[in-house]
Amino acid sequence: MPRRTPHRRTPRTALHRLRTSRRFTGFLKSASICVLVAGLLSPLTQTPAAAQAIASNDYCGGQCSDILPPGENGNATLAQILLNQAFGTQPAHAEDQLGPYANLASGSSGLTDATINNFFNDSSFGVPSDQVASTEKPGGRGDVTIVRDKKTGVPHITGTTRYGTEYGAGYAAAEDRLWLMDVFRHVGRGRLTSFAGGAAANQGLEQEFYRNAPYTEADLQAQIDNAVAKNGARGQQALADVKAYLDGINAYIDTSDSGRYFPGEYDLTGHKDPITNAGTIEHFKVTDLVALASVIGSLFGSGGGGEVGNALSLIAAQSKYGVEEGTKVWESFRERNDPEAVLTVHDGESFPYGAKPAEAKGEALPDAGSVTQEPLVYDRTGSAATAAARSTSATAAKTALSSARRGMSNALVVSGKYTASGHPIAVFGPQTGYFAPQLLMLQEIQGPGISARGASFAGLSMYVELGRGQDYSWSATTSGQDIIDTYAVELCQDDHHYLYHGTCTAMDQVEQKNSWSPTMADSTPAGSYTMRVWRTKYGPVEYRATVGGKKVAYTSLRSSYLHEADSIIGFQMLNDPDYVKGPQDFQSAAQHINYTFNWFYADSRHTAYYNSGDNPVRADGVDADFPVWAQQAYEWRNWDPAANTADYTPASAHPHSVDQDYYVSWNNKQAKDYAAAGWADGSVHRGNLLDDRVKKLVAAGGVTRAKLVQAMADAALADLRAEDVLPKLLKVVNSSPVTDSTAADAVNKLQAWVAAGARRTETSAGSHTYADADAIRLLDAWWPLLVKAEFEPGLGSDLYTAFTGNAPIDETPSAGHGPTGSHAGSAFQYGWWSYVDKDIRAVLGENVRGGLAEKYCGGGSLGACRDILIGTLKQAAGTTAAQVYPGDDQCSAGDQWCADSIVQRTLGGIKHGRISWQNRPTFQQVVEYTSHR
Repeated sequence: MPRRTPHRRTPRTALHRLRTSRRFTGFLKSASICVLVAGLLSPLTQTPAAAQAIASNDYCGGQCSDILPPGENGNATLAQILLNQAFGTQPAHAEDQLGPYANLASGSSGLTDATINNFFNDSSFGVPSDQVASTEKPGGRGDVTIVRDKKTGVPHITGTTRYGTEYGAGYAAAEDRLWLMDVFRHVGRGRLTSFAGGAAANQGLEQEFYRNAPYTEADLQAQIDNAVAKNGARGQQALADVKAYLDGINAYIDTSDSGRYFPGEYDLTGHKDPITNAGTIEHFKVTDLVALASVIGSLFGSGGGGEVGNALSLIAAQSKYGVEEGTKVWESFRERNDPEAVLTVHDGESFPYGAKPAEAKGEALPDAGSVTQEPLVYDRTGSAATAAARSTSATAAKTALSSARRGMSNALVVSGKYTASGHPIAVFGPQTGYFAPQLLMLQEIQGPGISARGASFAGLSMYVELGRGQDYSWSATTSGQDIIDTYAVELCQDDHHYLYHGTCTAMDQVEQKNSWSPTMADSTPAGSYTMRVWRTKYGPVEYRATVGGKKVAYTSLRSSYLHEADSIIGFQMLNDPDYVKGPQDFQSAAQHINYTFNWFYADSRHTAYYNSGDNPVRADGVDADFPVWAQQAYEWRNWDPAANTADYTPASAHPHSVDQDYYVSWNNKQAKDYAAAGWADGSVHRGNLLDDRVKKLVAAGGVTRAKLVQAMADAALADLRAEDVLPKLLKVVNSSPVTDSTAADAVNKLQAWVAAGARRTETSAGSHTYADADAIRLLDAWWPLLVKAEFEPGLGSDLYTAFTGNAPIDETPSAGHGPTGSHAGSAFQYGWWSYVDKDIRAVLGENVRGGLAEKYCGGGSLGACRDILIGTLKQAAGTTAAQVYPGDDQCSAGDQWCADSIVQRTLGGIKHGRISWQNRPTFQQVVEYTSHR
């Protein structure tokens, strides 16, 4: 029988009820909820619970845990959506992991190994017989069973054949995430607004991804064909797995459609009629999964780009200082290989990649003032032509074209040499934002050649992507090394022809036309537009300019472009217990993943690390930080434009390690001489928050799971600026007595906050008021003022503005994150804290390795610097809470806690409560294996 989900009222634990959504107001007023619910609710039925013993192939000894808010169930019928919107009731297992996740913020201080699962799920294989909630034979098949547990409703899929196993995985995925999967297959094709409505967030998402991956249907099919063809038996198995997985998805679509318990969003967006059931839910096909993969790869697994922005700031620096000194100043802010940066591989081993060449060749810097961004959106009508819609497009373009990619995710891994048990311990997971339903889903898959539990992106869950095997666990963080280059293609004939190896060649025009009308789910007025991309052999066009008077188009070439499907082989290997038997096997599997990730591993004896991605071998002399001419001499080595393949650096050249004392990663620099693709990866980085804490634990020895979780949780509440930079700022301020009463009061508050730990925490759980609230408001107001006053006078307005385009000055918890807005949890990834730290230390006369080219605060004078800091601090003290936290669609102006709070951004009809801010992975594992096969 199909799984049904009963209703329940939202608990009032750490959750804070959201305001009534604007999305369904008109519909709820015009319809009788009670009548609709009565007509739409089917009798809830479940098969009797079947006993299932804990699996014998589990070597974790009950010491593996995980968590993924808000809940496993991401599907809701129309009736359930209406009840949620009107009364706050939740479908079963839609929100039951949100409370435990939220409660760690206030509950970690007293944590013990015995209480970890108050905040996490037991991720042991199998389901104890008394915890079986339901048993299901999807499609009536005899070769697969889906068991769901009582606590979380996670599907435990067990198959006796490979086909049946993958069929069950697809069926379970559709049960839990069908609507979300449908949303993202449309995002991947640039068709979201036509499918789900013209809301600003929908426009932003489809524009951001279409610019980076403007694929045709033929491109998508070619990806899977090529991935299968070049991987032999594993490639054939992957294709068979995908087809079985799709059969399971489509079987659920048909069953839920005929039974009328499909996701209610199809009714609310007009794809189905809630009365007659007319309408169609389209079946999934192979190319849909490639479209999904292209979104995930673009969002989390690609690094680099931004070369045009780099060129513009270099030109500004050289204009102010002259070529030699300007280049020196630029390089000091770029921090591509900073000697003070925290490293994941910290044993001193060097992995050179992306370094500045001794003599750059082929650079194609634009003529001053000639750069224009290539338009993406054309032919706007209706609501697409408003100023708000154009602003959304500008934000999406900035996000897509920047090298400051939202990597997120963290990892803490400690060798058994330093643990109480003698076994390695890991606390790690991806920081993928917060959505309802969540982008990831939990599952356990057991079948021929597959044995794993963990998280996978919805619609790509034929394998567990991050999780555990029988006697090992693995996870990833975004690494972001540079696999994207910008080429200057010289134009010929007109603006849509270019020289390729001396021949005038036509660009390829790819476009997607979208239109929308108001629905019950999205009241955005009717509108339409066309997204148009011009593609060359060197990738899509991003900018136009002149170089030495010649008209050029700047294109973006990514090594994973046309290859997002390739990584399926690596994930297949990670799920195969016959393949992964130790750290070297794990590293070998990760080598088959072309996304730019840092991969971490732990079993009962070993830990390991590997940095994945197809790092192109660049021509000698090419500086990856700047545009180069689209000429054969400057292309990637052995580059084939038809397939977009080239020579890649060997696995031995990628940062990797086995059994280092500990590993930490929070999207920081990987290893010595491995150039950072993004800016401002220097002396202060959020990776320091983990490194400082784990280093102390390792030095003391006797590390436990609870202690490592506490280190993560403490870092998750820390304000990076306050912990690592504010003490130095106060040292300057206090270099002479502070006589001004306003400044003195502000200093006292800031010092008290630092002394208390510099964390953004509630006075008590659920108070929705920060301890040290005034100090937090002061720093939030002061930081942008002090950065501008410290650096703009010395740099000049033009260069300061250019540098802020390369690296935003701040990223507080309330900062926006592209089209999805604020309330995203992740904070302090990009900012000027390293610059401020190095500059202030230089003014204080302290030793600085890899310092800035000049002293900026007060021109290097301690007294003048102090005056600047006190003046801006007084200005900040006069700023009201409403000015610092101006309010948005979630919060009233001046509500500090709410401004920081995490919101599960709705991608469907179910909404959830806000939770207090934490800067931690969305899906997270805590593991300590007791034995090995």
